[in-house]
Amino acid sequence: MCDFPPSQAAVSVDWVYQHLEHPDLVLVDCRFALMHPELGQQQYTAGHLPGAYYLDLNRDLSGPVQLHGGRHPLPDSETFAATLSALGIDSVTSVVVAYDDSRLGFAARLWWLLRYLGCDRAAVMDGGFSAWQAAGYPVTTALPEKKPGRFIPSIRSEWVVDRARVKARQNQPGVILIDSREPERYRGEREPIDPVAGHIPGAVNYPWQEVTDSSGHLRSLAEQKQRWAGMQTAEELIVYCGSGVTACVNLLSLELAGISNGKLYAGSWSDWCSY
Repeated sequence: MCDFPPSQAAVSVDWVYQHLEHPDLVLVDCRFALMHPELGQQQYTAGHLPGAYYLDLNRDLSGPVQLHGGRHPLPDSETFAATLSALGIDSVTSVVVAYDDSRLGFAARLWWLLRYLGCDRAAVMDGGFSAWQAAGYPVTTALPEKKPGRFIPSIRSEWVVDRARVKARQNQPGVILIDSREPERYRGEREPIDPVAGHIPGAVNYPWQEVTDSSGHLRSLAEQKQRWAGMQTAEELIVYCGSGVTACVNLLSLELAGISNGKLYAGSWSDWCSY
């Protein structure tokens, strides 16, 4: 079995390179651009890590959009499990490493989804595709062969909250509501995507981009812990963003800081402002 510590949420490009041939390792390219939805697939086609599969945010990592529920609803668990099985992923033995080129903005979504469905042997690749290239490691255009997998979801339903839960809990002592968007979107000064600007009353702002440095590398564990100082004793942390995607970067940061009671408001601001 791959020498992957169950508690490790991130691995280096060096670790990935050293384990490229390991049969338990499954690499998933999650590159995507919200304003150019086809770009990620095009980038993958032009070159990706050897053996890496591609999962698309809209098509694979999200469910169908409806009137409410946000711009990127969680995918149906059985459908997503079938998608993962088709990549050769076994929910018990596989080690799944996700990468992107957007400061973990999309890779963290897959990392969180896997763990939400009970697969703890999941990680993001620190630094993403740019770090892999900077290290001089190989890139290929060859598509990986499909392998049979067996992903059986074991859903941690308590990890997700909906609008009703947020409304019921937002003013309770010990509950902290965390908005992961950029400060100007949080303040309502700019809203490039959703029809309404602003934030959920009572929310505090922890922009997801602060989890990494400008090169896309995760800040140190000490910095992650300092970032969440004072929140270790909170009863419940509810994390949201625009549509439940980049909030997962903050959930990753909380995991790295040793705080495990973070929950995702899956619909996030795009669901909240749809009412």
